[in-house]
Amino acid sequence: MGELMDRFKRLKIAVHLISEGLEMIAAILMLVGIVFSTFSLITNVDIFKQLLEDTSSFRGYMDQIFTLVIGIEFLVMLCRPNSENVIEVLIFLVARHMIVGETTPYQDFVSVVSVALLCVVRRYLRINNEKRDEKKAASALEEKLRKETQEIHNKK
Repeated sequence: MGELMDRFKRLKIAVHLISEGLEMIAAILMLVGIVFSTFSLITNVDIFKQLLEDTSSFRGYMDQIFTLVIGIEFLVMLCRPNSENVIEVLIFLVARHMIVGETTPYQDFVSVVSVALLCVVRRYLRINNEKRDEKKAASALEEKLRKETQEIHNKK
């Protein structure tokens, strides 16, 4: 029975390492795509000429910029997966939909409420993380004081 559990533990570790490797490959591919997209956006002078001649083309330009920003946030989420990064990606996605897309007033309202709720959730998670960090710091300080007190008593 113990040997079977050891095999499962090794298998679990192997699967975890493989998934981390695949995440890193996806992050690298995402980074390459972002770099190429940014380079092509910068070198495409026609976009800037269109913006000077016709302001309605600005929506397409914003769409490209938002796509790059969302790609960058997604890359951050791949490299440091935590709830706050996921929420930031969702906020940018909703904002992109609301700003760039053709939306109705109802859709705009739902988007604004969604962003507000995501911001509240992000703040709630941040407060919980701060409390958890404070508890860790307090327990570490308490442990240090206990050890120092014990050392003082041992010297006597």
